[in-house]
Amino acid sequence: MKLYCIAVLHKGETKVNPLASAHELSSFGYFQRSSVKEFMDFACKIVAERTMVGSRASVKEKEYICHVYVRSDCLTGLVIADHEYPQRVAHTLINKVLEEFTGKVPKSQWPTANQSRIVYGELADYLQKYQDPKQADSMTKIQSELDETKIILYDTIEKFLERGEKLEDMVDKSDRLSMQAKAFFQVARKTNSCCVIL
Repeated sequence: MKLYCIAVLHKGETKVNPLASAHELSSFGYFQRSSVKEFMDFACKIVAERTMVGSRASVKEKEYICHVYVRSDCLTGLVIADHEYPQRVAHTLINKVLEEFTGKVPKSQWPTANQSRIVYGELADYLQKYQDPKQADSMTKIQSELDETKIILYDTIEKFLERGEKLEDMVDKSDRLSMQAKAFFQVARKTNSCCVIL
């Protein structure tokens, strides 16, 4: 599971204005990174243009998925991740980023602001924090802990059943041993009774 890009854009009537973005490109080759970044920025603009106001979407392209949310005020959040990244966590991240961005950057700047003039460095922090969805999202964390608990419980039950089978075998063996011991005692008594020791 990996996040590659988080972007905030404003969807105007005629064009989409990029406001802020952060990229995680370490999994790509050094010479490919600038091309990959440009392609991701281009894909963000295209997906934002084609998503209706007030709606969410997830667009798949090969092994990547672009999650997008265009709010009713035309502020748009996008996350590009691999296909394994949980959709619910991606949309939770988009909501959080858009709410925080709304509080830090005035709405009047959205349509005309240049990406280099907007100071919103928290995107890089979110990109790093949400690389592991289990740590960033409490529901995913609880689900993974429940899965681990189930595995431990199944292992414990299997070991308990194995021990139960082994205990049954031991009880059977001890019953057989006690019957053999009684038989031995009776034979020993008969043998000793025929010979009197002075």
